[in-house]
Amino acid sequence: MVSFVPILAWVLALVAAAADIARAPRPLGARLVADRLLRWIFFFVIGLMSLWAFMGHVFFPAEAAAAIGWQTSPFQFEVGVANLGIGLAGVVGAFWGRLGFRTATWIVVASFLGGAAIGHLRQIAETGNLAAGNAGPILYTDILTPTVVAVLLLVAWKADQKA
Repeated sequence: MVSFVPILAWVLALVAAAADIARAPRPLGARLVADRLLRWIFFFVIGLMSLWAFMGHVFFPAEAAAAIGWQTSPFQFEVGVANLGIGLAGVVGAFWGRLGFRTATWIVVASFLGGAAIGHLRQIAETGNLAAGNAGPILYTDILTPTVVAVLLLVAWKADQKA
């Protein structure tokens, strides 16, 4: 199940963004497209996925640890609470956050997910940990999410500068 959640979040974000863009007034500008993509990535990929991680680490720590290839640890509660904050910021940023709020949220997301990606890669290199929650889609989305959001934020910022 752990392997499918990041993929599902990205698919839902892209489908929702495509539907939102299809209903948008024409002509479409880069700012509008970036905004709609950011909205749904923030909601599904950053918001709901982080809330899912919060619930896993806090309420189902043994299952979450096993999916990652870890032993349970008291630090899971701290990781879970960090995910709670990121998830709430993602949901707020999706619908009520302006570009500055989204950028600030991205800084936290990029730091957290970037660090997680480094941790996953170290676990693979040092211990051969290829558990689905360590070396599967979560690793790829730990890199993909902050990268895609950075590009979209840059497009939005540049479009705002031209306006």
